[in-house]
Amino acid sequence: MQLEIRPDPAEVGRARRWARSRLVGAGIQDDEPLAETLVLLVSELVTNAVVHTGRPAVLRLSLPGAVTEEVTVRLEVDDASDRAPVPRCVDGDATGGRGLALVDGLADRWGWSREGAGKRIWCELDRCAGRQEAAPACGGGSVAYEGLAYEAV
Repeated sequence: MQLEIRPDPAEVGRARRWARSRLVGAGIQDDEPLAETLVLLVSELVTNAVVHTGRPAVLRLSLPGAVTEEVTVRLEVDDASDRAPVPRCVDGDATGGRGLALVDGLADRWGWSREGAGKRIWCELDRCAGRQEAAPACGGGSVAYEGLAYEAV
């Protein structure tokens, strides 16, 4: 399922509402950690696409057909910019620049790839048996850049 995003910062709120409704429709409750984390990641990645490219984007969610104790949810944002995502180092007073660090810290896996004239940034969250009340991560995260995977240590 996908949502077309206009190059307007107001689209971030619409993307969050859309993601919440899709999660509930898939049986993932709005107040469980997986949903809360995913909506935050939607906000960060859509904001990056809208603010840094000034072009339309596409938000995609891949949800399980049936929700079990262990599921993986995948989020993708495609934009028309060919510029690679670059994590930034910011000081404590900065009001922005932490989006990719947040994605890295919250997602179980994330990465990006070139797609035609643009790029796709993606992340995955796992809901693990016995850990639903804790953070959604199941183990060490990994990052993939243009098809290469790197395990986080």
